[in-house]
Amino acid sequence: MAVVARRPGGARRGATRPGEAAVARVMRALAKAITGLEMPAVEKISESQAEDPFQVLIATLLSARTQDATTLAASTRLFARAKTPHAMAELSVKEIEKLIYPVSFYRNKARHVQACCQMLVDEFGGVVPSTMEELTSLPGVGRKTANLVLILSFRSRDNICVDTHVHRISNRLGWVKTALPEETEQALYAATDRRWWASINLYLVTWGQNVCRPVYPRCGDCVISADCPKFGVVKRASGFRASAAGGNR
Repeated sequence: MAVVARRPGGARRGATRPGEAAVARVMRALAKAITGLEMPAVEKISESQAEDPFQVLIATLLSARTQDATTLAASTRLFARAKTPHAMAELSVKEIEKLIYPVSFYRNKARHVQACCQMLVDEFGGVVPSTMEELTSLPGVGRKTANLVLILSFRSRDNICVDTHVHRISNRLGWVKTALPEETEQALYAATDRRWWASINLYLVTWGQNVCRPVYPRCGDCVISADCPKFGVVKRASGFRASAAGGNR
């Protein structure tokens, strides 16, 4: 089980813990509202592959700053060619580049994928490790990737995965007051109850891709609008716009 360092790092002065009842209302409403919506690519891969840690790890590596449809297509091509760390470590960087193109930064990601697989083979016996320390020792793997692998593949309830959607929406909701996603993870541990941690990424990412968009969020169609102070969202005659930038996973 992953060990989480619960510290308030990154939270701005004056940040307060949101009401537990308000957080619960938001999470319960989103649990119902996301039913039937398009799931994020990594969750699709996790579900279809029975939470295979290796495929979740590699798909998450590919997903950074990449549209979900592109991530899913690239992951599908790559796994059709090599389904295990041993098989993928034998591919050349050039081969991986061709298979994952056009994901963003595909050349860098191809190097990370090849090096990550080689390290899995050499140091972990071809098995994806299950701790934050070991996962983040792999090339190209940061806390976001490690947290998602721990949540989806190892069923950890002690981790929160923060991408740009989670960062943006948790700030809009007033749950945290942070400048960077890295700060948001730590602030959310202090701001929310543990029972929600493993679900925060799925709920907020799905909602962020479909309703609470980076620009022109659909506040009129939002089931959590009553509990959202809409920090960073400015209302105009033509609708809503967001002052904060968003992005892909």
